[in-house]
Amino acid sequence: MASEPLSPAETRRYARQLVLKGFGGSGQQALKAARVLVVGAGGLGSPVIAYLAGAGVGLLGIADPDSVSLSNLARQVIHSTAGIGQSKAASAGSFAQALNPEVRLALHDAAVTADNAARLMGDYDLVIDGTDNLVTRRAVAIAAAGLGLPLVSGAVSMFDGQVTVFAPGGPPFSALYPDDASDADLPSCEATGIVGPLTGVIGTLMAMEAIKLVTGIGEPLIGRVLTYDSQGARFAEFAF
Repeated sequence: MASEPLSPAETRRYARQLVLKGFGGSGQQALKAARVLVVGAGGLGSPVIAYLAGAGVGLLGIADPDSVSLSNLARQVIHSTAGIGQSKAASAGSFAQALNPEVRLALHDAAVTADNAARLMGDYDLVIDGTDNLVTRRAVAIAAAGLGLPLVSGAVSMFDGQVTVFAPGGPPFSALYPDDASDADLPSCEATGIVGPLTGVIGTLMAMEAIKLVTGIGEPLIGRVLTYDSQGARFAEFAF
């Protein structure tokens, strides 16, 4: 199927990407044709949603069952004080639409579970997981693997974060998170706290990985984990 041409407004909106060597019109057309689902519109999902909407993803799905609360706002920067009590999916959708009305939205005000993940994700080309518990992350990863979809996955805790990509042909989710691992083994943000900008660093890296996967540029973090120590201002990497 032929690519839909960019409108004059889109050409102006994406001008800096269109002149970027190695990206250009083909990269922008790939973004416009892409269908991306972001699971979680919280600390990690916020920068992912912002930058993918800004970049011009054609269809942006947002799944989150929660409502905006005051304690979210220090790090979940696409939401607002006025939106407290509103569905996070709806709040995130309003932000994305205001930023870029060229992007089509699909809002899912529901939890992603082992029972519905495959059905929900079947309409997308790429999934991004910004959730904060292993039960959901495992359900998303299993469904993505079953559907043959690449999955960008990030995690944060206190002052540290990491990002990786699970993709067809690469190591599975279980290679990094054993099947017997549970949320009881991991500290929660509610218990240990988190510094807000850390989610921006990791979430922005996740958005970049998504753009790389959609456009085919660069080398995605498949089989590699990029870690960030915000206190030491150091990045590191390990293979799995």
